[in-house]
Amino acid sequence: MAARIDPLTREVVDLIGTVVSRYYSEYDAAASKHQLTGAQARVLGLLALEPLPMRRIAEQLKCEPSNITGIVDRLEARGLVERRPDPADRRVKLAAATAEGRQTYERLRSSLEFAREPLAQLSAAERTALRDILRHMLGLEA
Repeated sequence: MAARIDPLTREVVDLIGTVVSRYYSEYDAAASKHQLTGAQARVLGLLALEPLPMRRIAEQLKCEPSNITGIVDRLEARGLVERRPDPADRRVKLAAATAEGRQTYERLRSSLEFAREPLAQLSAAERTALRDILRHMLGLEA
């Protein structure tokens, strides 16, 4: 017999799910306005921060490396991403956002409303408390 979840826990879980769903819905809609799929936009977003090997991208997005290869191929064909040797290990190829890729991603991010700053209505103290609670839930205490 499954344990019953108390109403408060159920409400918190449902609210977290609603926030995540709303974020991804808006993010995917904004991506499509830039002729990107949601997955392409997420890869481009990671690469706008730093060049990464395909395996790391796959790990961060929780998907198969073969999926990332296809996504990077399509982004590269559009001039948004390039492959380059890893300076630390020339056998490894890094995917990196081009200048055009970084600009495209910045335009995408600036077009978001809820997903750009879903916490804008919270004070700094409330955001800090929420961050600390989420880190505790995930076992990431500093």
